Amino acid sequence: MLIFEAVVYEAPVQQVGIQLDESLFPRIAAEEKEAFCTLYEACSSAIFAYALSILRNRDDAEDAMQDTFLKIRSAAHLYKPQGKPMAWIFTITKNVCLMMYRKRQHIVRLSEESEEPDFGLDQIENLEDRMTLEKAFTVLPEDSCRIIMLHAVSGMKHREIAELLNMPISTVLSKYNRGIKKLQTELEGML
Repeated sequence: MLIFEAVVYEAPVQQVGIQLDESLFPRIAAEEKEAFCTLYEACSSAIFAYALSILRNRDDAEDAMQDTFLKIRSAAHLYKPQGKPMAWIFTITKNVCLMMYRKRQHIVRLSEESEEPDFGLDQIENLEDRMTLEKAFTVLPEDSCRIIMLHAVSGMKHREIAELLNMPISTVLSKYNRGIKKLQTELEGML
């Protein structure tokens, strides 16, 4: 309901940023299962939301999330603590998504039927929130949609999103606010 309320009532959505302990990566490199599970629990929804905002398909986003965790596990020994573990993880996620996107461009669809887009928002129990996010995918520009997804679904702060996307915080805030306003207009037309 938080997302729907933020769009309809312009209420601020309270989010908690993702805090990762950088000591997890040497433990993951040492194949410590508990450290890997801790990392997964802390950032799987953020990785999924980011992948979904790029690929716009639930199944592909789930595959990208899985591939990202496999790459993290195999490359954990290469992580250099710099205070931004999520930036490292999102760089891996973005590269995995881009590789999947390139592969998808080479696949010829055998069926010409128009498929209903599957944005993979089934895990969002609140119907209003799910409808709001699905509408975001269909009416918003890609960058605004990505910012809203990262903020609303992943719980990332605007500052973190700005760092991740290499955008000034003012750009992130304006794209977020314009996207929310456009969603408000679209949803008012539906009601």
